[in-house]
Amino acid sequence: MATKKAKTESRELSADELQVRLRELKQEALNLRLQQATGQLENTARIRIVRREKAKILTALSVSKSA
Repeated sequence: MATKKAKTESRELSADELQVRLRELKQEALNLRLQQATGQLENTARIRIVRREKAKILTALSVSKSA
């Protein structure tokens, strides 16, 4: 169910809001990679979640541009 919620949330956002969310996710991914490199990362699954959220946002952006 969580994936359906995320899909509908990204579809409801405007292109500008999607860009902002994408920027936030990229920053979070960087922080997670740095934490992992220094051995401070506790929740390694978060990297995968962020990567998938970024992909969903990029897909929503490409769909909105083609429509």
